[in-house]
Amino acid sequence: MTQEERALAFAGLHRKGDPIILYNIWDAGSARCVAEAGAKALATGSWSVAAAHGFSDGQKIPLPLLGEVAREILAATDLPLSVDFEGAYSEDPAQGAANVVQLIDAGAIGINFEDQVVGKSGIHRTDRQVARIRAIREMAERQSVPLFINARTDLFLKEGDETRHGDLLDEAIARAKAYAGAGASGFFAPGLADPDLIGRLCAASPLPVNVMMKPGAPDIATLAAAGVGRVSYGPFPYRAMIAWLRGEAEKVYGGAGK
Repeated sequence: MTQEERALAFAGLHRKGDPIILYNIWDAGSARCVAEAGAKALATGSWSVAAAHGFSDGQKIPLPLLGEVAREILAATDLPLSVDFEGAYSEDPAQGAANVVQLIDAGAIGINFEDQVVGKSGIHRTDRQVARIRAIREMAERQSVPLFINARTDLFLKEGDETRHGDLLDEAIARAKAYAGAGASGFFAPGLADPDLIGRLCAASPLPVNVMMKPGAPDIATLAAAGVGRVSYGPFPYRAMIAWLRGEAEKVYGGAGK
């Protein structure tokens, strides 16, 4: 498929009540493994990609290296690839959009784009984030790529007390509508795990809603019934793999020197 065809196919996999499942990857090897397991599309997780290459999360992995990782993944499989691009490596709308071009040039057809101020404690004002999304959409149109912009809100991740997530729902819905108007393709609400709140968000959002699986999150059947259009796994596949690897290594080295 051409890049445009991959982008359109990827968008078509986002169906309310029949979500696309993205078991997040971090390099060419994990991409091929997940593809061979039956995935219909691939998506990186920023935490996982950074850790796998020796960096911490938060745009610490150099942008050129991230682009090379995307190229290597696409050389290993012909599935559509969405890249977790955090805050596009710039708070400036024009520069962020220019940075996204590097991923498009690598062959990616989608990005996650978050509204937290990367490296700081706050969240961008809605109007500011709208300007950033709009700049990316206009750039993608100039590139003739129907880029899937998965607009992420960090409202729920920033609030560690899940009993207060209901208080944030109206703002999340308002952001989903504003982001849709700016050209976003999906709305990502990591950290939200209450099935009722997820259902209310899905009912009100004009965009397909992405929920991240985490310990204690509803199962896929419950999320589908709530109207979710995309389920992703974030850093958890990488963390599970590393925990297994560490355990196996400790079996080998644990008795050394005794």
